[in-house]
Amino acid sequence: MTQNKAALFRHQLASQGLVRLAGAHNGISARLVERSGFNAIWASGLEISTSYGLPDAGILTMSELLETARIMNETVALPIIADCDTGFGETRNVEHMVHRYEAAGIAGVCIEDKQFPKLNSFVEGDQELASIPQFQAKIRAAKEAQQARDFVVIARIEAFIAGSGLEEALARAHAYADAGADAILIHSKKKSPDQVFEFARAWKTRLPVVVVPTTYFRTGVGDFEAVGIKAVIYANHAMRAAVKAMNETLLAIHAHGSTECVEHRIATVSELFELQDMNRVLNRAPLPA
Repeated sequence: MTQNKAALFRHQLASQGLVRLAGAHNGISARLVERSGFNAIWASGLEISTSYGLPDAGILTMSELLETARIMNETVALPIIADCDTGFGETRNVEHMVHRYEAAGIAGVCIEDKQFPKLNSFVEGDQELASIPQFQAKIRAAKEAQQARDFVVIARIEAFIAGSGLEEALARAHAYADAGADAILIHSKKKSPDQVFEFARAWKTRLPVVVVPTTYFRTGVGDFEAVGIKAVIYANHAMRAAVKAMNETLLAIHAHGSTECVEHRIATVSELFELQDMNRVLNRAPLPA
């Protein structure tokens, strides 16, 4: 299964057209991503941390994030790409991480070039970068640790997040490609895509480029394709939608004193049964006595 899903994701990166991923944080959100027609699923560190009620600040352990990714992987047929922050430590930790994620059937991992413990990129705080040699060592360790040829390692560059410019971002990208990365995720928190577009044009598709358009949300599929970007991750929208909907529903129930006011806008129990695949349980023949 590991090789099949990793091979599928590699095929997507090598094919024509934009690869679209959406973030998920548990089995049911992963299934909804799959049903919505996306190509792959992003096991989002922000979404998973939020589901625990904890900050996205390197607090959750590898085991907690891995278990969530494993559950999602067993729920859907799509490849899972796991957000693994800074790799949970140094090179030996990265090696262990790759062994565990690959054994769980995850198609690929993404690690970022910030110092541990990281802060979410959209937080105004310390976004100190690792040195280029330090992060190159992590990429090499990840690639040497993998068992299946198709397992994907994505190097996430936080140079723009840390306030550096294009020259620094490109230097890091080329260094990480030299170290064996399979794709480059270039991140920006600007409200326009200008930074990532400038990077993509200068990069000239040496490796597939991945972006996360959380802040430049008006940018469309055709715009990304026009500058050679290969994959886009809608990384946190499922959780943001869920939080808003749950909050509004619970407030309305409390205010009205019944659920009549919300029944028309929430999923039916039957729809939940369908998402759970309840028919598989109901149709299973009883075991012989």
